[in-house]
Amino acid sequence: MIHDRSILDEKTHAEAGSTLSRRALLQAGAGLAIGVYIAGRTPSFAQNRPAPQSVNILPNTFLIIAPDDTVTVLCKAIEFGQGPFTGFATLVAEELDADWSQMRAVHAPSNPALYKNLLFGVQGTGGSSAIANSYEQMRKVGAAARQMLVATAAERWRVAASEISVENGVIKHASGKQGRFGEFATEAMLRPVPADPQLKDPADFKLIGRDGAVQRLDSAAKSNGSAIFTLDLDEPEMLTVLIARSPKFGGVVSSFDATAAKQIAGVVDVRQVPTGVAVYAKGFWPAKLGRDALKIVWDDSKAETRGTREILSEFRALAKTPGKTVKQHGDVDAEFAKGGRLIEAEYVFPYLAHAAMEPLNGFIKWDGDTALARYGCQFPTPDHGAIAQVLGIGVDKVKLEVLLAGGSFGRRAQQTVHAAIELAEVAKAIGPGKPLKLVWTREDDMRGGYYRPFGVHRMRGVVRDGKIEGWTDTIVGQSIMKGTPFEAMTFKDGMDSTTYEGSNEIPYEVANFRCDLHQVDVGVPVLWWRSVGHTHTGYAVEAFIDELLEAAGQDPVEGRLALMGDNKPRHAGVLKAVAELANWKGAKLEAGRVRGVAVVESFNTFVAQVVELSMTEEGPKLHKVWCAVDCGVAVNPDIIRAQMEGGIGFALGHILYAEQTIEAGAPVAGNFDKYRSLRINEMPEVEVVIVASGEKPTGVGEPGVPPLGPAVANAMAKLGLPRPRQLPIVPGATA
Repeated sequence: MIHDRSILDEKTHAEAGSTLSRRALLQAGAGLAIGVYIAGRTPSFAQNRPAPQSVNILPNTFLIIAPDDTVTVLCKAIEFGQGPFTGFATLVAEELDADWSQMRAVHAPSNPALYKNLLFGVQGTGGSSAIANSYEQMRKVGAAARQMLVATAAERWRVAASEISVENGVIKHASGKQGRFGEFATEAMLRPVPADPQLKDPADFKLIGRDGAVQRLDSAAKSNGSAIFTLDLDEPEMLTVLIARSPKFGGVVSSFDATAAKQIAGVVDVRQVPTGVAVYAKGFWPAKLGRDALKIVWDDSKAETRGTREILSEFRALAKTPGKTVKQHGDVDAEFAKGGRLIEAEYVFPYLAHAAMEPLNGFIKWDGDTALARYGCQFPTPDHGAIAQVLGIGVDKVKLEVLLAGGSFGRRAQQTVHAAIELAEVAKAIGPGKPLKLVWTREDDMRGGYYRPFGVHRMRGVVRDGKIEGWTDTIVGQSIMKGTPFEAMTFKDGMDSTTYEGSNEIPYEVANFRCDLHQVDVGVPVLWWRSVGHTHTGYAVEAFIDELLEAAGQDPVEGRLALMGDNKPRHAGVLKAVAELANWKGAKLEAGRVRGVAVVESFNTFVAQVVELSMTEEGPKLHKVWCAVDCGVAVNPDIIRAQMEGGIGFALGHILYAEQTIEAGAPVAGNFDKYRSLRINEMPEVEVVIVASGEKPTGVGEPGVPPLGPAVANAMAKLGLPRPRQLPIVPGATA
């Protein structure tokens, strides 16, 4: 297997704006290196945002076929459990007609000229876009490589290329001549890369969309312990760094006394950095003891001082006043004035941490002129630039290697905002020549901010003569994109579209509709959280439509379908599929059990879920969840099912138990004792059906999350209980 750091040497890495040297790649041990670029369509994450320029750029290098016959895909998306190593390799192997045993995958190094996400225009993973933005691109890579190998074999055998076939990694001719990829790779590499290679008819797919056709490429290494994560890194003379940060958001160091810290055996140095005080030590434990021994006076003059209660009070007051209009049609106020049954609901959503298994961390080595950074980096391009800027060196003097990461849910996409800069700052503070590993503890990570935003939805609807005649949704929340490198992509008319996405375009035909927004600044830092805005808008919309349908005397499934009309065929498709899967109409439930349903589109993927639950003294107990998903072409069905199952478990734990409470500007929960997670015995049975589709693939990493919460709320209503208006459903739960 050829590892990425051997494929692209430092000279090649520095040539981001020039054509890759074929000779250099040959010398690196690669027989065939190939890449193509095609413009991709824009998924929902970038709706109303300018598409990145995608013309007149140099070839990207994605594929290495070595003389030993291995096929290594350089994956531009980070692998932190969601499956891009396997997905990208599947796309290449399908068009290459490779045998799956040949396939390998490694992270591509940081190089936006070669490895940019076609959605963002920079190198990065997010918005459930990995497969969506690479489907045609990576298939073309495989198809081009196949064409070059076939042309080489045809020339060597002196036969027509049309007479040659490829199957399971073997190139064959009717005369009996045959050979494997590695035998032709070196010569094939010298051929021109086809600009527009012919792609397979989907009817001929052998791997894409086929159950059991491939196995995950990253599972074995993660299971046997050979996979390398940041915490596994070790170098001679390496120092571990922990930072003491302000307990309150916005607090800064006024003064500190490191006398006691420096007396701890193993502590090498203590330095102030912009985010606090850094302790450098020969290992984690002395670094932690040293940090605990610091005496710091904090300046809270610019810190956030409000707590959750105060923020909620302010948000509730705002929600009773009109915000800035996001979308409207008809005349809602006139319709409400006509009378009927008025339904009002307020939904409150807490701050949520990401709770990934691996807290933030990073390795850096700076010699004064060049720097090497290694960690689970979700957005290499902005991180790369931030490190260069802090250290005062050119971007070409920084090498950033992407490692595996233990989950993200949005957390690692935020390193650009603080952790990548912090990594460079600790190197700058102590000076060059020392390899450093910056470690965030679980408490650091939980209390580090960049949460799912706190928010309030105030919903009002009117039902008259069995029909929903009016709907309003006033949202109060923080912008997650304000001040980030992605602000220009998401802001429209001064409002962050990720704050209201899913609320402004509901899938139901309501003649009189208004959605408005109060975009509020709070000193608690927020950013992406798994499913972004849909995590709260999906709940508000789907819980409210269920309540309105109940008032109208309509079945939750049939009523939704009627309101979708003919304009939402994919919404209707997954709703019908999940209703059939769960036997919605004919199921005979055990005593005390009820069902609820919800359907949400996010990231151009459509997911409907039915839950079956009963109530216990501790709260809802979910027995089973049925899930239907339409994500276009299902590249890896097993991974899609796994992402739906994982999203359901993630969502369930958070809607039942999780919240990050703020008291006087300081986050309370620091570990899983107070930030309650779902236990394995609480995970329900999950059954997933993938709706067949010929549409291009869309994301699956996040869309399994939004429908679960409202489906649970709607089921609880069937027991005569109020739909939960303020999450979590079981507040104050502890481990």
